[in-house]
Amino acid sequence: MDECVVSSDPRHIDRDLVWRFLHNEAYWAAGVPREVMERAFDGSICFSAFDRDPDQDGKQIGFARVVTDRATFAWLCDVFVLKEHRGSGVAKRLMDAVMAHPDLKGLRNVLLATRDAHALYAGYGFTPLAEPQRWMSIRRPYRG
Repeated sequence: MDECVVSSDPRHIDRDLVWRFLHNEAYWAAGVPREVMERAFDGSICFSAFDRDPDQDGKQIGFARVVTDRATFAWLCDVFVLKEHRGSGVAKRLMDAVMAHPDLKGLRNVLLATRDAHALYAGYGFTPLAEPQRWMSIRRPYRG
């Protein structure tokens, strides 16, 4: 998609569209209230993909969010492309923008979780955890 434009300007996020997708279609965001997602957007670097320049009435067609300290660590999450735009390079454009962002270059640890997009992320250097025995997590269902 040659006309795809990616912006990390938070003013460009179509929050209603992103919320609807995450709430209705994203397995990973099930049960997360809108006010929690709003705080997540505000505390992250968000990338929005558009079918053309967002300042020229472009429509948002994809999204990615990065939680980061901007020094040593980042977690890539909430990545999606609207169904009608999949397969046209939008996800690659989003990932190109994420990987090129000056606050994310050279971070020591960048993590993500995916069920079905391993090939996309492998193309950007992501691999399974090298030492999974060293990593631990707390995973809780969202309770509000």
